Amino acid sequence: MRSGKAAEKAAGKGTWGHKLKVKLPKIYPRLQTMTRGYCASAATAPPVPLTFEQHLSLLHLSEAGRLLLAREERLFEGGGDAPRPEDADALAADRRALEEAVLRTLRSSLDAVDVEALRSAVTFVQLEEEQDRIWERRGGMPPPWRLRCWREAHDTTLRSLVEERMDAPPTPAALRPGQSSIQADMLSMGRRLRRDLLLVLERVEACYPGHFRICQQYAAWYHRSIGARLRKLADFGLDDQDCTFLLRWVNDFYPRLLQEVELAGEIDSRTLEELLPEDLLSPLEEQYLSRQQRDLSTYVGRILDEARETWTKGGSPPKEDGCFTSPLAYDIIQMVNGMVSAAEKVLGDLQKAQNLTCQLEDLLQRFSTFQADVIKRNKANSTDFVKANLGCVAQFRDFLASRSRLFPEEVRQSCLSVLTDMKLRTQEYLLTPVYRNLKPHCRNLFSQYWFKKSPLDKLQRSLEDEILQLQGLSQSCHQELIGQLHQDVSVEYVRRLLMADLRLKDKQQQQQVGDNVDRDASALHDFFITHGSKEAWLHEPLLMIAEVLKLQDLPAIQFQMASLATAFPYLSEKHVTYLLKMKSNLTKEDKKNVKAVLSEIPDSAQSHLFFTFVVVK
Repeated sequence: MRSGKAAEKAAGKGTWGHKLKVKLPKIYPRLQTMTRGYCASAATAPPVPLTFEQHLSLLHLSEAGRLLLAREERLFEGGGDAPRPEDADALAADRRALEEAVLRTLRSSLDAVDVEALRSAVTFVQLEEEQDRIWERRGGMPPPWRLRCWREAHDTTLRSLVEERMDAPPTPAALRPGQSSIQADMLSMGRRLRRDLLLVLERVEACYPGHFRICQQYAAWYHRSIGARLRKLADFGLDDQDCTFLLRWVNDFYPRLLQEVELAGEIDSRTLEELLPEDLLSPLEEQYLSRQQRDLSTYVGRILDEARETWTKGGSPPKEDGCFTSPLAYDIIQMVNGMVSAAEKVLGDLQKAQNLTCQLEDLLQRFSTFQADVIKRNKANSTDFVKANLGCVAQFRDFLASRSRLFPEEVRQSCLSVLTDMKLRTQEYLLTPVYRNLKPHCRNLFSQYWFKKSPLDKLQRSLEDEILQLQGLSQSCHQELIGQLHQDVSVEYVRRLLMADLRLKDKQQQQQVGDNVDRDASALHDFFITHGSKEAWLHEPLLMIAEVLKLQDLPAIQFQMASLATAFPYLSEKHVTYLLKMKSNLTKEDKKNVKAVLSEIPDSAQSHLFFTFVVVK
C-alpha cells in the first residue's frame, strides 16, 4: 500500500499547484480566462506561407510558379533600375529547378502518375503561356534564361515520351509457334497503344482542361510513331505471311482498337492521317492479292483434276438422297467466300477485295470445258457426271445471286453468262433423247387422227418413261429441267398448229379445233405440273390461241389478238398470219384489220419469250 504522503501527492495535495489554488482563489479564474484567450488567438492565426523551396519539394508546381512570376514582376516591371545581378541569377536558378521538375512530371505522365502533381504541372504550363502573352503586349524582351512557348515544350516532351514507350514493349517478346519477330513487334505495339490510351482516358485526361484535347493528342502522337515503324517494316520487304499480317493489323485490328467503346467518345480516328502512304501500301496489297489468286487458282485446278480423274477412270459421282452430287461447287464457293471475306478485313476495302474474284470467270470456263468434254465423249458414266455438274451450276448461280456484294457487277454478269451457257448445253444433252423419242408421237398432231382422238395419250405415256431417265438430279434442277421440257413441248405444239395445213371454213370447224386445242392445253398443263414443272403460265398462250380460233365476231377477234400480243409481246405478224390462215371465212380486209392491232400494242417489260422460240417459215 502507498504511504499517506504518496497518496496525498498522487491526489495533488501538497503540490505547488494545489497550494496556489487554495491560497489564491480569486486569481485562478483570471488565469483560466487568459489561457483560453491565448489559445483562441493561436487557432485563428493565418498559416505560415510555404516557401518556393517547400512548394517545389511537394511538387506544388503551379504555386511555385506563381511565386517566381511574382518575383519576376518585382524585378523587371516598370522602368526602374535594372535588377541586381545576384537577384536575377537567383531567380534564373530557381526557374531552372522548377522547369526541370515540370518536365520530369510530364515525362512520368504514363507511369505511376501523381495526378495532383500532373494537374499542377499543366496549370503551370498555362500560367507560363499567359505570362508570354503579357511580355508580348509590353513589347519588352523577356530575360534570356526564361523558357518560352511552354505548350510547345509540353508537346515535345510528351511526343518524346511516346517514342520511348513504343520502343519498350509492355511484355517480353516471346514468339509463339509460327509467329515471326515482325508479327510479335506489331502485337507489342498494339498492346502498348491500348494500355497507354486507356491510361490517358482514365487518369491523365482529368488533369487537363478540355481545350487541350489530350486524348486526341496522344492518339495522334502514337499514330505517327506507329506509322513510322510500319513504314520501316514495309520498306524492309516482307514475306507473304508478314505482308498479310501487317495489312490485317493496319486495316482491321488498329481501327477496331481506336473505336472501342471506352475510346469512341474521345478519339476521332477520321482526323488521323493514313498509317501507310499509297506508294508503300499498293505493293503490299498487290503482293497479298497475287498470292491469294495463285492459291485460289491452284485449289480450283486440284478440285477439277480430281473430278476429271474420277470420270476418266469410269467412276461415278457420289449420291445423296438418290441425287448425284459433286463437292466441286461447295468447295470452290467456300474458298471464294472465305477468301473475299478475309480480304475485306485484310485490305479494309470490299472493292479491293473484289479483285480476287476477277479470275472466277476463267475458273468457271475451266469447269465448263470439263463439262463439255464429258458431254462430247458421252461415256457410260457421262450422264451421271452431267447431272452432278448441273447441280453445281445451280449452286454457283445461287451463290452469285445471294452474295452479289462479293463481286464487281461485270464479273458477276460474266460468270452468270458462263453458267447459263453450261445450263442450256447440259439441259440439251439430257433432253435430246427425250425429243427424239417424242417426235413420232408429234407427227399425228393436227392430222385426221387428231380430230377423232388426241395423240397426247401416247405422247404422255412416252414422256412418263423418259422422265424416269431424268432421275438423279437435285430437286431444283429436276423442276427446272421439267419446266424446260414443258416449254419445249408447248412451243412445238404451237409451231405445228400454226404450220398445219388447216382450212377451217365455218364456225363449226373452228369451234371443234378450238375445243381440241383447249383439251390438249389442259392435258399438257396437268401432266407437267403433276411432274414438277413450275411453268404454269405455259397454259395461257394455248388457251388464248384456242379462243381466237373459236371467235367469229371481228372486234372480238381483234380484242383477243391484242390480249395475246400484250401478254406475249414477241408475237409477230408472221405468227398472226399463220393463225388467221386457219380462219378461211375471214376476208383479206378482215385479216389486215386484225394484224393492224399489233402496231397499237405498247412496249412491255413482260419477260415471257414464248413466241421467240416458235419459229415459223
